[in-house]
Amino acid sequence: MIVADALRRGAAELAAAGVPEAGRDARWLLAHMMGYAPDRLVLHMSDEVGTHAMARFEAALAARSARQPVAQIVGERLFWGRRFRITPEVLDPRPETEALIALALEEPFGTLLDLGTGSGAIALTLMAETGAETTATDLSPGALAVAGENAARLGLRPLFVLSDWFASVEGRFALIVSNPPYITEAEMDDLSPEVREWEPHLALTPGGDGLDAYRAIAAGARDHLLPGGRLLLEIGATQGAAVAALLREAGLDAVRVHPDMEGRDRVVAARAPAKTG
Repeated sequence: MIVADALRRGAAELAAAGVPEAGRDARWLLAHMMGYAPDRLVLHMSDEVGTHAMARFEAALAARSARQPVAQIVGERLFWGRRFRITPEVLDPRPETEALIALALEEPFGTLLDLGTGSGAIALTLMAETGAETTATDLSPGALAVAGENAARLGLRPLFVLSDWFASVEGRFALIVSNPPYITEAEMDDLSPEVREWEPHLALTPGGDGLDAYRAIAAGARDHLLPGGRLLLEIGATQGAAVAALLREAGLDAVRVHPDMEGRDRVVAARAPAKTG
């Protein structure tokens, strides 16, 4: 079977299963199974797919029809120009999280703490970009294993710590970042099957009002930031005011809510008080 026919067949199968953007996903899956970049597959429409690649493509279509995310099926996601290993143990890094990376890089920092690192996409991106001495924590041993694999692939050696937020963290840092679980319990049923059924609930929601992680981070931030050090937290689009209030109540300065590229509230920034006297 040639590529063009395989794509038509794959897109039809995914569409019948109710998969959104079926044509795009069929193209990504087939390109991966054939070893091509998705945007280069159009140059190979008359190529034979081959028996082995076709079998892998059919297995991938079955997985996608069951609503497994594409990043889990192909095992990787591009984030800030680097490829990260993705498994069901970790969140699939979203493009909107790059807003946090951009803000972090606006000022220099020599030490970094990433709380709830997951795949390590945030911590490893910032470490690769700056050379900062980096500590990354997670409560999930499985997530830390994936982050460790990503670090090895990138030739980086951060310190990984199994920790419930700050519980096992020592020292102070110039920058603390986190993309914590923030989906409310009431919102979980409204998530797409790709997220609700395939991504780790520990990384999606703390239950209740979705703010428990921010309360924990706010409570410990001043004890773990250097004077004048920065805190950057990714948030849900409706949580800016609530998270900003938590940080102000914790005694942090310069609290500000920043939008992502689509104009939605995405990151709350704050700063530890500078030393006085």
